[in-house]
Amino acid sequence: MRVLAADIVRLELELVRPLGTSGGTHDRRPVVLVHLETDRGAGWGECEALLAPHYSCEYADGAEHVLREWLVPLLLRPDAVFDGTEDALSALDGVRGHPMALAAVEMALLDAELASDGRSLASFLGATRRSVTAGAVVGLDEPAEVVETVASAVSAGFNQVKCKIVPGRCLEVVRAVRSAFPDVALSVDANGAYRSGDPAARHELRGLDVLGLVAIEQPFAADDLVGHAELQSQLATPVLLDESITGLGALDAAIALRACAGISLKAARVGGALAARRLHDRCVESGLHVFAGGMLEAGLGRACSLAVAALPGVDLGGDLGPSSRYFDPDITSPHVLVGGEIEVPAAPGIGVRLRADVLGAAVRTTSLRCG
Repeated sequence: MRVLAADIVRLELELVRPLGTSGGTHDRRPVVLVHLETDRGAGWGECEALLAPHYSCEYADGAEHVLREWLVPLLLRPDAVFDGTEDALSALDGVRGHPMALAAVEMALLDAELASDGRSLASFLGATRRSVTAGAVVGLDEPAEVVETVASAVSAGFNQVKCKIVPGRCLEVVRAVRSAFPDVALSVDANGAYRSGDPAARHELRGLDVLGLVAIEQPFAADDLVGHAELQSQLATPVLLDESITGLGALDAAIALRACAGISLKAARVGGALAARRLHDRCVESGLHVFAGGMLEAGLGRACSLAVAALPGVDLGGDLGPSSRYFDPDITSPHVLVGGEIEVPAAPGIGVRLRADVLGAAVRTTSLRCG
Protein backbone atom coordinates (compact mmCIF):
# COMPACT_ATOMS: atom_id res chain seq x y z
CA MET A 1 0.00 0.00 0.00
CA ARG A 2 1.21 3.51 -0.89
CA VAL A 3 -0.42 6.72 0.32
CA LEU A 4 -0.48 9.12 -2.62
CA ALA A 5 -2.31 12.18 -1.32
CA ALA A 6 -4.22 13.45 1.69
CA ASP A 7 -6.73 16.08 2.69
CA ILE A 8 -7.24 17.31 6.24
CA VAL A 9 -10.66 18.91 6.54
CA ARG A 10 -11.92 21.04 9.45
CA LEU A 11 -15.66 21.26 10.11
CA GLU A 12 -17.64 23.01 12.85
CA LEU A 13 -20.89 21.31 13.85
CA GLU A 14 -23.54 22.45 16.32
CA LEU A 15 -24.96 19.95 18.77
CA VAL A 16 -28.73 19.50 18.77
CA ARG A 17 -28.70 20.07 22.54
CA PRO A 18 -25.89 21.20 24.86
CA LEU A 19 -24.30 18.54 27.06
CA GLY A 20 -23.09 19.58 30.50
CA THR A 21 -20.22 17.59 32.06
CA SER A 22 -17.80 18.13 34.93
CA GLY A 23 -15.34 19.54 32.36
CA GLY A 24 -17.75 22.12 30.95
CA THR A 25 -20.68 22.37 28.57
CA HIS A 26 -20.42 21.17 24.98
CA ASP A 27 -22.64 23.05 22.52
CA ARG A 28 -20.60 22.78 19.35
CA ARG A 29 -18.36 20.10 17.94
CA PRO A 30 -15.21 20.69 15.92
CA VAL A 31 -14.59 17.78 13.57
CA VAL A 32 -11.27 17.08 11.85
CA LEU A 33 -11.51 14.65 8.94
CA VAL A 34 -8.65 12.85 7.22
CA HIS A 35 -8.97 11.70 3.60
CA LEU A 36 -6.24 9.41 2.30
CA GLU A 37 -5.85 8.46 -1.35
CA THR A 38 -3.93 5.20 -1.67
CA ASP A 39 -3.07 2.84 -4.48
CA ARG A 40 -5.80 0.56 -3.09
CA GLY A 41 -8.50 3.22 -3.06
CA ALA A 42 -9.47 6.13 -0.84
CA GLY A 43 -10.63 6.25 2.76
CA TRP A 44 -11.99 8.70 5.33
CA GLY A 45 -11.21 9.00 9.03
CA GLU A 46 -12.59 11.21 11.79
CA CYS A 47 -10.58 12.68 14.65
CA GLU A 48 -12.67 12.83 17.82
CA ALA A 49 -10.61 15.33 19.82
CA LEU A 50 -12.92 17.84 21.49
CA LEU A 51 -12.76 21.63 21.34
CA ALA A 52 -10.83 22.04 24.61
CA PRO A 53 -8.32 19.81 26.45
CA HIS A 54 -10.69 18.95 29.31
CA TYR A 55 -11.53 15.30 28.65
CA SER A 56 -7.92 14.57 27.71
CA CYS A 57 -4.81 16.52 26.71
CA GLU A 58 -5.84 16.33 23.05
CA TYR A 59 -7.97 19.05 21.49
CA ALA A 60 -9.15 19.71 17.95
CA ASP A 61 -6.70 22.46 16.96
CA GLY A 62 -3.75 20.47 18.31
CA ALA A 63 -4.89 17.28 16.59
CA GLU A 64 -5.30 19.11 13.30
CA HIS A 65 -1.76 20.46 13.67
CA VAL A 66 -0.15 17.09 14.45
CA LEU A 67 -2.01 15.46 11.56
CA ARG A 68 -0.87 18.15 9.13
CA GLU A 69 2.72 18.55 10.30
CA TRP A 70 3.68 15.08 11.52
CA LEU A 71 1.45 12.05 11.04
CA VAL A 72 0.22 12.45 7.48
CA PRO A 73 3.63 13.58 6.07
CA LEU A 74 5.19 10.37 7.42
CA LEU A 75 2.75 8.36 5.30
CA LEU A 76 3.47 10.48 2.21
CA ARG A 77 7.23 9.93 2.08
CA PRO A 78 8.22 8.97 -1.50
CA ASP A 79 9.90 5.77 -0.33
CA ALA A 80 7.04 4.68 1.94
CA VAL A 81 5.46 1.39 0.86
CA PHE A 82 3.35 -0.46 3.42
CA ASP A 83 2.06 -3.98 3.81
CA GLY A 84 -1.40 -2.83 4.86
CA THR A 85 -2.79 -0.64 7.62
CA GLU A 86 -0.89 -2.04 10.59
CA ASP A 87 2.44 -1.70 8.79
CA ALA A 88 1.58 1.89 7.85
CA LEU A 89 0.75 2.67 11.47
CA SER A 90 4.14 1.34 12.56
CA ALA A 91 5.71 4.17 10.55
CA LEU A 92 4.07 6.57 13.02
CA ASP A 93 5.56 4.95 16.14
CA GLY A 94 8.05 7.78 16.56
CA VAL A 95 5.24 10.24 17.33
CA ARG A 96 4.46 10.12 21.05
CA GLY A 97 0.87 10.37 22.24
CA HIS A 98 -1.94 11.90 20.15
CA PRO A 99 -4.13 8.76 20.12
CA MET A 100 -7.18 10.52 18.68
CA ALA A 101 -5.19 11.87 15.74
CA LEU A 102 -3.68 8.42 15.24
CA ALA A 103 -7.14 6.86 15.38
CA ALA A 104 -8.29 9.14 12.55
CA VAL A 105 -5.38 8.03 10.37
CA GLU A 106 -6.05 4.38 11.19
CA MET A 107 -9.74 4.80 10.33
CA ALA A 108 -8.91 6.26 6.92
CA LEU A 109 -6.38 3.51 6.17
CA LEU A 110 -8.79 0.77 7.23
CA ASP A 111 -11.59 2.36 5.22
CA ALA A 112 -9.45 2.24 2.07
CA GLU A 113 -7.96 -1.21 2.66
CA LEU A 114 -11.15 -2.98 3.75
CA ALA A 115 -13.25 -1.39 1.01
CA SER A 116 -10.79 -2.67 -1.58
CA ASP A 117 -11.10 -6.14 -0.03
CA GLY A 118 -14.91 -5.96 0.14
CA ARG A 119 -14.89 -6.35 3.95
CA SER A 120 -16.62 -4.31 6.62
CA LEU A 121 -14.82 -2.95 9.66
CA ALA A 122 -17.23 -4.82 11.93
CA SER A 123 -16.46 -8.20 10.38
CA PHE A 124 -12.72 -7.44 10.32
CA LEU A 125 -12.74 -6.71 14.06
CA GLY A 126 -14.74 -9.84 14.87
CA ALA A 127 -18.09 -8.23 15.70
CA THR A 128 -20.87 -10.68 16.50
CA ARG A 129 -23.92 -8.39 16.56
CA ARG A 130 -25.84 -6.78 13.72
CA SER A 131 -27.15 -4.07 16.04
CA VAL A 132 -26.20 -2.74 19.47
CA THR A 133 -28.13 -1.31 22.40
CA ALA A 134 -28.37 2.46 22.14
CA GLY A 135 -27.68 4.68 25.12
CA ALA A 136 -28.74 8.23 25.92
CA VAL A 137 -26.27 10.51 27.71
CA VAL A 138 -27.91 13.12 29.96
CA GLY A 139 -25.87 16.14 30.98
CA LEU A 140 -25.69 18.06 34.23
CA ASP A 141 -28.84 19.89 35.29
CA GLU A 142 -31.28 20.29 38.15
CA PRO A 143 -33.03 17.06 39.28
CA ALA A 144 -36.40 17.91 37.71
CA GLU A 145 -34.79 18.80 34.39
CA VAL A 146 -32.69 15.63 34.38
CA VAL A 147 -35.79 13.51 35.06
CA GLU A 148 -37.58 15.30 32.22
CA THR A 149 -34.68 14.64 29.83
CA VAL A 150 -34.57 10.97 30.81
CA ALA A 151 -38.33 10.75 30.27
CA SER A 152 -37.89 12.15 26.77
CA ALA A 153 -35.16 9.60 26.04
CA VAL A 154 -37.24 6.69 27.30
CA SER A 155 -40.22 7.90 25.24
CA ALA A 156 -37.95 8.01 22.18
CA GLY A 157 -37.11 4.33 22.65
CA PHE A 158 -33.93 4.30 24.74
CA ASN A 159 -33.64 1.48 27.27
CA GLN A 160 -30.26 2.60 28.63
CA VAL A 161 -29.33 5.99 30.09
CA LYS A 162 -26.11 7.46 31.46
CA CYS A 163 -26.24 10.58 33.65
CA LYS A 164 -23.30 12.91 34.13
CA ILE A 165 -22.59 13.66 37.80
CA VAL A 166 -20.51 16.04 39.92
CA PRO A 167 -19.85 16.17 43.67
CA GLY A 168 -22.49 17.68 45.90
CA ARG A 169 -25.57 17.20 43.72
CA CYS A 170 -25.18 13.62 42.58
CA LEU A 171 -27.39 11.68 44.99
CA GLU A 172 -30.40 13.97 44.66
CA VAL A 173 -30.31 13.74 40.86
CA VAL A 174 -29.72 9.99 40.58
CA ARG A 175 -32.29 9.15 43.25
CA ALA A 176 -34.87 11.23 41.40
CA VAL A 177 -34.14 9.45 38.12
CA ARG A 178 -34.20 6.00 39.69
CA SER A 179 -37.48 6.76 41.49
CA ALA A 180 -39.11 7.88 38.24
CA PHE A 181 -37.62 5.05 36.15
CA PRO A 182 -37.05 1.98 38.33
CA ASP A 183 -36.49 -0.35 35.37
CA VAL A 184 -34.24 1.67 33.06
CA ALA A 185 -30.62 0.51 32.74
CA LEU A 186 -28.99 3.48 34.47
CA SER A 187 -25.32 4.36 34.89
CA VAL A 188 -23.47 7.50 35.98
CA ASP A 189 -20.26 9.17 34.80
CA ALA A 190 -18.20 11.64 36.84
CA ASN A 191 -15.38 12.20 34.32
CA GLY A 192 -12.94 12.19 37.24
CA ALA A 193 -14.70 14.98 39.17
CA TYR A 194 -14.34 13.39 42.63
CA ARG A 195 -11.23 13.22 44.81
CA SER A 196 -10.53 9.90 46.49
CA GLY A 197 -9.15 11.57 49.62
CA ASP A 198 -12.37 13.49 50.26
CA PRO A 199 -14.58 11.68 52.83
CA ALA A 200 -17.69 13.47 51.55
CA ALA A 201 -16.96 12.25 48.03
CA ARG A 202 -16.61 8.65 49.17
CA HIS A 203 -19.82 8.92 51.20
CA GLU A 204 -21.69 10.26 48.18
CA LEU A 205 -20.37 7.55 45.86
CA ARG A 206 -21.20 4.82 48.38
CA GLY A 207 -24.72 6.22 48.48
CA LEU A 208 -25.13 5.27 44.82
CA ASP A 209 -24.57 1.60 45.61
CA VAL A 210 -28.20 0.96 46.61
CA LEU A 211 -29.70 2.42 43.42
CA GLY A 212 -29.21 -0.58 41.15
CA LEU A 213 -26.87 1.11 38.71
CA VAL A 214 -25.25 -0.61 35.75
CA ALA A 215 -21.97 1.12 36.63
CA ILE A 216 -20.22 4.14 38.09
CA GLU A 217 -17.80 5.48 35.48
CA GLN A 218 -14.48 7.19 36.24
CA PRO A 219 -15.25 8.73 39.64
CA PHE A 220 -11.63 9.78 40.34
CA ALA A 221 -8.72 11.26 38.41
CA ALA A 222 -7.24 9.23 35.57
CA ASP A 223 -4.01 8.45 37.44
CA ASP A 224 -5.70 7.50 40.73
CA LEU A 225 -5.83 3.73 40.29
CA VAL A 226 -5.31 3.14 44.01
CA GLY A 227 -8.29 5.32 44.88
CA HIS A 228 -10.44 3.47 42.36
CA ALA A 229 -9.31 0.13 43.78
CA GLU A 230 -10.26 1.17 47.31
CA LEU A 231 -13.67 2.37 46.14
CA GLN A 232 -14.39 -0.75 44.10
CA SER A 233 -13.61 -2.90 47.14
CA GLN A 234 -16.38 -1.07 49.02
CA LEU A 235 -19.06 -1.25 46.32
CA ALA A 236 -21.18 -3.93 44.70
CA THR A 237 -21.79 -1.64 41.73
CA PRO A 238 -19.14 -2.03 39.00
CA VAL A 239 -16.65 0.82 38.76
CA LEU A 240 -15.66 1.45 35.14
CA LEU A 241 -12.47 3.19 34.08
CA ASP A 242 -12.51 5.47 31.05
CA GLU A 243 -9.89 8.21 31.06
CA SER A 244 -7.54 5.94 33.04
CA ILE A 245 -7.32 3.34 30.26
CA THR A 246 -4.92 4.69 27.67
CA GLY A 247 -3.55 1.34 26.52
CA LEU A 248 -2.73 -2.22 27.50
CA GLY A 249 -0.19 -1.13 30.11
CA ALA A 250 -2.73 1.00 31.92
CA LEU A 251 -5.31 -1.77 31.72
CA ASP A 252 -2.87 -4.34 33.09
CA ALA A 253 -2.05 -2.02 35.99
CA ALA A 254 -5.75 -1.56 36.73
CA ILE A 255 -6.25 -5.33 36.66
CA ALA A 256 -3.29 -5.92 38.98
CA LEU A 257 -4.62 -3.37 41.47
CA ARG A 258 -8.25 -4.51 41.10
CA ALA A 259 -9.05 -0.88 40.36
CA CYS A 260 -12.22 -1.58 38.42
CA ALA A 261 -14.78 -4.16 37.40
CA GLY A 262 -14.67 -3.07 33.77
CA ILE A 263 -13.84 -0.32 31.29
CA SER A 264 -15.60 2.13 29.04
CA LEU A 265 -14.09 1.28 25.67
CA LYS A 266 -13.56 4.12 23.19
CA ALA A 267 -11.48 3.48 20.09
CA ALA A 268 -10.49 7.13 19.68
CA ARG A 269 -9.12 7.41 23.20
CA VAL A 270 -6.74 4.46 22.78
CA GLY A 271 -5.46 5.11 19.26
CA GLY A 272 -8.02 3.35 17.09
CA ALA A 273 -10.17 0.30 16.54
CA LEU A 274 -7.25 -2.14 16.46
CA ALA A 275 -6.05 -1.04 19.90
CA ALA A 276 -9.65 -1.12 21.14
CA ARG A 277 -9.97 -4.72 20.02
CA ARG A 278 -6.81 -5.64 21.93
CA LEU A 279 -8.17 -4.00 25.08
CA HIS A 280 -11.50 -5.78 24.59
CA ASP A 281 -9.72 -9.12 24.31
CA ARG A 282 -7.69 -8.48 27.47
CA CYS A 283 -10.88 -7.61 29.36
CA VAL A 284 -12.51 -10.84 28.21
CA GLU A 285 -9.44 -12.84 29.28
CA SER A 286 -9.47 -11.13 32.69
CA GLY A 287 -13.20 -11.33 33.35
CA LEU A 288 -13.80 -7.58 33.17
CA HIS A 289 -16.98 -5.93 31.93
CA VAL A 290 -16.89 -3.81 28.77
CA PHE A 291 -19.13 -0.78 28.18
CA ALA A 292 -19.17 0.83 24.72
CA GLY A 293 -18.46 4.53 25.12
CA GLY A 294 -18.84 7.41 22.69
CA MET A 295 -17.08 10.75 22.17
CA LEU A 296 -19.83 12.99 20.73
CA GLU A 297 -18.49 11.76 17.41
CA ALA A 298 -20.06 12.46 14.04
CA GLY A 299 -21.15 9.83 11.53
CA LEU A 300 -17.76 8.41 10.51
CA GLY A 301 -16.55 8.06 14.08
CA ARG A 302 -19.88 6.64 15.19
CA ALA A 303 -19.64 3.92 12.53
CA CYS A 304 -16.30 2.89 14.03
CA SER A 305 -17.70 3.03 17.57
CA LEU A 306 -20.65 0.84 16.58
CA ALA A 307 -18.30 -1.77 15.10
CA VAL A 308 -16.35 -1.87 18.37
CA ALA A 309 -19.59 -1.99 20.38
CA ALA A 310 -20.61 -5.11 18.46
CA LEU A 311 -17.65 -7.13 19.78
CA PRO A 312 -18.73 -10.17 21.81
CA GLY A 313 -17.28 -9.06 25.15
CA VAL A 314 -19.29 -5.82 25.32
CA ASP A 315 -21.69 -6.93 28.04
CA LEU A 316 -22.87 -3.70 29.69
CA GLY A 317 -24.34 -1.98 26.64
CA GLY A 318 -23.11 1.54 26.02
CA ASP A 319 -23.93 5.18 25.48
CA LEU A 320 -23.92 5.31 21.68
CA GLY A 321 -26.94 7.24 20.43
CA PRO A 322 -28.43 7.88 16.99
CA SER A 323 -27.30 10.78 14.83
CA SER A 324 -30.49 12.73 15.58
CA ARG A 325 -29.54 13.07 19.23
CA TYR A 326 -26.40 15.04 18.36
CA PHE A 327 -26.38 16.48 14.84
CA ASP A 328 -29.03 17.67 12.39
CA PRO A 329 -27.87 16.73 9.86
CA ASP A 330 -24.96 14.36 10.47
CA ILE A 331 -22.01 14.27 8.07
CA THR A 332 -23.08 10.80 6.84
CA SER A 333 -26.42 9.15 6.32
CA PRO A 334 -27.88 9.02 9.84
CA HIS A 335 -27.42 6.24 12.36
CA VAL A 336 -31.02 5.50 13.36
CA LEU A 337 -32.62 4.27 16.58
CA VAL A 338 -34.96 1.31 15.98
CA GLY A 339 -36.43 -0.68 18.85
CA GLY A 340 -33.83 0.63 21.29
CA GLU A 341 -30.93 -0.42 19.05
CA ILE A 342 -28.71 0.99 16.29
CA GLU A 343 -27.66 -1.05 13.29
CA VAL A 344 -23.95 -1.76 12.92
CA PRO A 345 -22.75 -0.62 9.46
CA ALA A 346 -22.04 -3.67 7.30
CA ALA A 347 -20.93 -2.11 4.01
CA PRO A 348 -17.27 -2.48 2.95
CA GLY A 349 -14.79 -0.20 4.69
CA ILE A 350 -16.03 1.60 7.78
CA GLY A 351 -19.50 1.17 6.36
CA VAL A 352 -20.69 4.73 5.75
CA ARG A 353 -19.93 7.53 3.31
CA LEU A 354 -19.76 11.29 3.68
CA ARG A 355 -22.76 13.27 2.47
CA ALA A 356 -22.01 14.94 -0.84
CA ASP A 357 -22.48 18.47 0.52
CA VAL A 358 -20.30 18.17 3.62
CA LEU A 359 -17.03 19.39 2.13
CA GLY A 360 -18.69 22.58 0.92
CA ALA A 361 -19.17 23.56 4.56
CA ALA A 362 -15.52 23.04 5.50
CA VAL A 363 -13.87 25.78 7.54
CA ARG A 364 -10.57 24.90 5.88
CA THR A 365 -8.94 22.10 3.93
CA THR A 366 -5.23 21.28 3.79
CA SER A 367 -4.12 19.17 0.83
CA LEU A 368 -0.85 17.21 0.88
CA ARG A 369 0.74 15.02 -1.78
CA CYS A 370 3.41 12.34 -1.86
CA GLY A 371 6.89 13.80 -2.23
